[in-house]
Amino acid sequence: MTLFLRLEHAALAFAALVAFHISGGSWWLFAALILVPDLSMAGYLGGPRVGAWCYNAVHTWLSPAALWLIALAAGAPLLAQIAIILAAHIAIDRALGYGLKRESGFQDTHLGRIGRVKDDRSAS
Repeated sequence: MTLFLRLEHAALAFAALVAFHISGGSWWLFAALILVPDLSMAGYLGGPRVGAWCYNAVHTWLSPAALWLIALAAGAPLLAQIAIILAAHIAIDRALGYGLKRESGFQDTHLGRIGRVKDDRSAS
């Protein structure tokens, strides 16, 4: 993964935090729910294929987008705030290098192997 992608997701995380503030959400709610999406890692108890599917189903950008649209249609501000928390979680994960998982194992993501930062200047 490039440094640029990490910075891009850090900016998205910041935007989600601003959106949550503007929404009037409780920061206690934010603190209580920010790590809840990681419960999807329990899917790895069923093996790497099931684990990757469970993790990716929660950590794709489609999840907060769909949840937010449902919240708008239902006129449910709390649900919209939960969608923003999920978006913040995903953005923070991606800024830290945690991408969508591959079936080969938790460490292998669509952004590369977890823990490695590649700068665009070092790519050949």
